[in-house]
Amino acid sequence: MKKVLALILALSMALSLAACGGGSGGSTTGGDTQQSGDSGSSGASGGDTVRIGVFEPSTGDSGPGGKQEMLGMQYANRVTPTVDIGGKTYNVELVYADNGSTSDKAPTAAAELVGKGVSLVLGSYGSGVSMAGGPVFDDAGLCAIGVTCTNPGVTVGNDYYFRICFLDNFQAQVLVNFAEEKFSAKKAYLLGELGNEYDQGLITFFEQTFTGNGGEVTKDSFPTNTSDFTTYLNKAVSVGADVIFCPVSIAYATQIIKQAAAMNLEIPLLGSDTLDSNKVLEAAKGSSVQLYVSTFYQEGGSPEFDDGIKAWLNEDSTAMTNNGGDDTIAAVTAMGYDAYYVALEVLKAAGSLDLTAIKSALPGVTYTGVSGAIGFDDTGDAVRDTAYIKTSDNAAGAWALETVQTAS
Repeated sequence: MKKVLALILALSMALSLAACGGGSGGSTTGGDTQQSGDSGSSGASGGDTVRIGVFEPSTGDSGPGGKQEMLGMQYANRVTPTVDIGGKTYNVELVYADNGSTSDKAPTAAAELVGKGVSLVLGSYGSGVSMAGGPVFDDAGLCAIGVTCTNPGVTVGNDYYFRICFLDNFQAQVLVNFAEEKFSAKKAYLLGELGNEYDQGLITFFEQTFTGNGGEVTKDSFPTNTSDFTTYLNKAVSVGADVIFCPVSIAYATQIIKQAAAMNLEIPLLGSDTLDSNKVLEAAKGSSVQLYVSTFYQEGGSPEFDDGIKAWLNEDSTAMTNNGGDDTIAAVTAMGYDAYYVALEVLKAAGSLDLTAIKSALPGVTYTGVSGAIGFDDTGDAVRDTAYIKTSDNAAGAWALETVQTAS
């Protein structure tokens, strides 16, 4: 009865959105994320089409990252637009809902996908929105596969949320190990957005590991919409920090890097997977800023994938715009690509579009993608033990692989 009521509520919300001009069919409310080969029909999964929901931000602070994550799904859908399920070939349609990068908008976007009758959901870029939308999927009995939402809270207590990325506690440990090995770091300055679950979660894990190893930390949180970070950067200098850890959004990261460059900051900046962006590279280009990020993929890992998606980006102007204006491959794009194929494997293993069958099949699915081997543990989290550490080549405006790091 709980799930029936949840479905009725979701359908009502979706109809209300349509009546208020929320749009119909598969396009996002952002409007510019729908790419060549994407379908815009509004029928539920069934007949000759299976619908996969895309729960991603195309607007708000995380919009740039969300668009890059979606590019991987869209390219995969272009390469492999069909799937065989139970002896029948289905066309695969991507159905979009913009969660707006905020926790208050995420449940409505999740309900929109439930109301559109998708068989499985991919996303989101951003842990906060994933945690906010997760209960809607749980109540509806609809499985979601997180792509780069790294906060452990995404899957905790939710039997219907899985993910293919490593977790923040692992990512923080990897970055601590790197800081100690590369810079012999004993003091760290930690900076994140106030109230941001992703930032603060990573900072907490970093602090626990770093201090557990005998290090000292100083940490600050800046208010939302902050644009001047010089006071914080100067504080890092004054406390004698060996490294600065700032796991922030792309928008904040570009401002921090530009201001660090203007003041000729010599302290290395460590960032998490969100900083793996060509916009961040652009901010660092031509400067002396030392920037290192942990991430899921480095160009060159799969030449076939690299060549194919670069060719697509260069022939599709909308895709190129959504990638930030050049053909640099973001790790989140590679992860979106892998997530699409994991979804196909789940549907094939289920043998039907029945949500119960899909739920039963998902935990046992394994897949080797461009980002590596993918499987799930008992919580629904990915079994991953490796991260890439990239550094910005500020002269070339490109990422260079610094090292492949494990938590051990």
